[in-house]
Amino acid sequence: MSITAEQIVELFEKDVRARRRLAELLIAEPEIRLAIINAVLREVALKSDIEKLREATRLDLEKFRSEFREGNEKLRREFWSEMEKLRNEFRSELSKLRAEVDKLWSEVRALWKEVTAIKERLTGIERQLALLVKIFIAFNVPILVAVIGILLKMVFS
Repeated sequence: MSITAEQIVELFEKDVRARRRLAELLIAEPEIRLAIINAVLREVALKSDIEKLREATRLDLEKFRSEFREGNEKLRREFWSEMEKLRNEFRSELSKLRAEVDKLWSEVRALWKEVTAIKERLTGIERQLALLVKIFIAFNVPILVAVIGILLKMVFS
């Protein structure tokens, strides 16, 4: 009966002690040990690899910081430029509003003068009307008294 490679692997998976013994046997052979070490070394990062990676990371970080500072400075300049533009627009609009308010106040003053003049004219008209009523009463009271007297005379005679 022949055993397949798959069956051998399954047997090693089940038996930890046998697996350990196989590893010890393989390591004892210099050529196999060298092949295993070379295979492992390909997967292991060397100190020089780590230093290269660290240097590349440092350079990338410096580049990022530099770009960030430049971008930040550019944004700051654009922001303050826009703020200055908005400030100037605001001042311009404020000046226009002040001019309009001044114009409205002058119109209000003119209307107030007109209202005052109308009040004065009404006061004069009221005085004249009161005088007219007094004159009317002064002329009509004697006539009314005379008419009443005549009517009373007619009634009692």
